[in-house]
Amino acid sequence: MSSLATATHPAPVPARARALLGTGLVRHARLRPVPHEFRYPTWFLLLPLRSLRQSPDAVLARNRAGWVSFHDADHGEGGPDALAWFERLLAEAGIDDADGEVWLHTYPRVFGIVFKPVSFWYAHRADGSLAAVLAEVNNTFGERHAYLLDGPGLGWGREVGVRKVFHVSPFCSVDGRYRFRFLRVPGVPGDVVDAGRTVVRVDLDDAGGPLLSTSVSGQLEPLTRAALWRAGRRMPALTAMVLARIHWQALQLWLKRVPFWRKPQPPAAVVSR
Repeated sequence: MSSLATATHPAPVPARARALLGTGLVRHARLRPVPHEFRYPTWFLLLPLRSLRQSPDAVLARNRAGWVSFHDADHGEGGPDALAWFERLLAEAGIDDADGEVWLHTYPRVFGIVFKPVSFWYAHRADGSLAAVLAEVNNTFGERHAYLLDGPGLGWGREVGVRKVFHVSPFCSVDGRYRFRFLRVPGVPGDVVDAGRTVVRVDLDDAGGPLLSTSVSGQLEPLTRAALWRAGRRMPALTAMVLARIHWQALQLWLKRVPFWRKPQPPAAVVSR
């Protein structure tokens, strides 16, 4: 992490960026009432949605069948154009300087199976800085909520917080505050394979102090058929494994007698700031 901490100002996003594939790790650590930690390999997509609006990517199966596919209806209000939904959200929030690329960090559907614990929408300014980030969270009860992060405190490598209002795990109350930190390291100039690296850290504090520490990181490369094949060969049942691992970890927490919280009603607003 220390080698990434200084990479807070990535190069400006090209006018037409390429879709990327990330391969890395998901890490999760619970600090109390009993320590519990795990890490899993993962892969994900990083999609430049404004560029894809202009020039669809032949490798990306979008809104159609494919062993790996991306469907707009899996985000936002479930409509046919997720980017249009996100742009309306920015306009309603008064964020009018997101005139650069919009990158979406998300899991695809794999063999038609979809589950996205969290997706990150990065709204860039033309110079590559962050105008806003949306953390779009899904729980295993079929509910969705999004946290919109903006303002002068938002920036690459800088920590920004938001109050937790949405139930995710039955082993955490709807209480406390999330701390986000986003890092994006550019690739090597002229390297057609190395497209850089991304790291997202999300920590949760409650009244007792730090409770959870999580992160997802990945080495990025252009989305090609060969890159998809390599990722799929390493983890062919990506989204099914995400669901299975969530339930496996929940069983371990239950066996450790971590307190259980019943699911409350979701917040009335779909997005909070």
